[in-house]
Amino acid sequence: MAEHREFFYRRLHSLLGVVPIGLFMVQHLVINHFAVYGEESFNRAAGFMAGLPFVLLLEIFVIYLPILFHAILGVYIVFVARNNTRTYGFFRNWMFRLQRITGIVTLVFIAWHVWETRVQIGLGNVDLDYSLMEGILTNPFMFWFYVIGVVSAVFHFANGLWSFLVTWGITQSPKSQKIATYAVIVVFFAISYLGVRTLIQFAYGV
Repeated sequence: MAEHREFFYRRLHSLLGVVPIGLFMVQHLVINHFAVYGEESFNRAAGFMAGLPFVLLLEIFVIYLPILFHAILGVYIVFVARNNTRTYGFFRNWMFRLQRITGIVTLVFIAWHVWETRVQIGLGNVDLDYSLMEGILTNPFMFWFYVIGVVSAVFHFANGLWSFLVTWGITQSPKSQKIATYAVIVVFFAISYLGVRTLIQFAYGV
C-alpha cells in the first residue's frame, strides 16, 4: 500500500510540474516579455491578468497549492535520491542531479519573488506595474539573482518535461527519448531567452 501511494504521489508530482505549474511559468514569462515592447504594453498585459475573474481562487488552486505540493515532495525526493554522477558520469545522470539542484534554487527564487511582488501587492505596499520590476532589477545583485532563478526554473521545467514524457510512457524507445532530449533543449533556450531578455529590459531599458 505504501509503495502504491508513493507511486501515485510521484506521478502526481510529475504531472503538476507540467500542468499547471510549467504552463503557468511559460504564460508568466510571455506576459512579462511584453515589457520589451514598452512600459505601457507591460502594464496593460499585467493589468489584464490581474483583472481576471476569480483571480485569487485561480492563484490559490491553480498556482500556489500545486507549487506547494510539488515543492514539498520535490524536497523529499532530493534527500532520498541516489545520485550516481561519480560512478556513472553520463549525460542523463548529470541531468538527474541538476534537476534536484535547480529544484532547490527555483524554490528559493519563487518564495522570494512571491514575497517581493504578490505579497507586497496584497499588503498594499506596491503596485503591479513596470516601475515595480524596474526598481527591483536595477539593483545588480537582484538582477543576477533573478537571472539565476529564471534560468534554473526554466531548466527544471524543460528537463522535467523530458522526465514527464518518459514517466507517462509517451517516449519509451531510445530513439524517441533522444528526439525528446533535443526538443527540450530547444524549449530551454527559447523560454530562457524570453525570461532573460525581459530582465535585461527592466534592468537596463534595452
